[in-house]
Amino acid sequence: MRTIYAIVFSLILFTSCNNGKDQRIIPPSNGNINNLLVVVDNLLWDDSVGETIRDVVAAPVPALSQEEPLFSLNQMPPMVFDGFATKNRIILKIEKGGESGTVIKNDVYARPQTVAVISGKTDQEIKDQLEKNGDKIIAAFKKEELKENQRRIRISLMDDKPLEESLGVKLNFQTAYRIAKQDKDFFWIRKDIPTGTMDIMIYEVPLSTIKKGDSTIIDIVRMRDSIGKAQIPGPVEGSYMITEAAYTPYLSETTIDGKPAYETKGIWDVKNAFMSGPFINYAIEDKANNRYVVIEGYVFAPSVEKRNNIFELEAIMKSIKIK
Repeated sequence: MRTIYAIVFSLILFTSCNNGKDQRIIPPSNGNINNLLVVVDNLLWDDSVGETIRDVVAAPVPALSQEEPLFSLNQMPPMVFDGFATKNRIILKIEKGGESGTVIKNDVYARPQTVAVISGKTDQEIKDQLEKNGDKIIAAFKKEELKENQRRIRISLMDDKPLEESLGVKLNFQTAYRIAKQDKDFFWIRKDIPTGTMDIMIYEVPLSTIKKGDSTIIDIVRMRDSIGKAQIPGPVEGSYMITEAAYTPYLSETTIDGKPAYETKGIWDVKNAFMSGPFINYAIEDKANNRYVVIEGYVFAPSVEKRNNIFELEAIMKSIKIK
């Protein structure tokens, strides 16, 4: 009987080992939002390869009121890339000597993690790979950071029932925010920060408000200016939010909650007052309800960096669910 038990135990142990032989215990990743670890030899970093790296992944964020990089870079030579350093959530590795190529990997040293590996036999091949695949690399890193931001937001969620009851939408935003204004079809959500505020507007307009084609950006600017005048007063009588006339907003098409949407990035201003800052606006096509659901985030924080503020607002807005 003891022999049978021993055989059974051995079989269970063997099966367990076989089932787990390809499984790794991967530690959790870490790092501040939008902090990118660049693993590259010091000589390359100080030369033209480093310049190309900075031109690509530390290029200015579009539509901010002051110049800020897409990612904050920390450089490390490969010989000391070990231990805690490998747990960074987003990593760019430069490997000189191998075949020219770009590979994006997930959860290599930690989880969640995105690692972009650029290789080439020469400096020029590495630079060519960076320039050719820059948009793809940035999109992969941004996707990872967006997920992490949304994970942190979900830790302490505000009750969004008023939004669901009035506009038929659900939204994940932290308890640090408050609903500052609520009308039947308009919400103004605010968060106080040491240097100003972070704000979100949510409202609906008829599908006829925004026409597809050359007039799209004109229609969106006209729409948000009318909402600003009606709903967002400035600090002095007769002042209200408008779109900065001297700065042409960036317009692109995207998908939010599985629905086509226009993404508009630009600078807001206050008529008759000295206030301004960056905004990001999504007009989401909701054909089922014959409307656009419009959600916009903007920041007022004079003389300080606003990249991560806008990125947090983007993470919140992309969590929207339309019933």
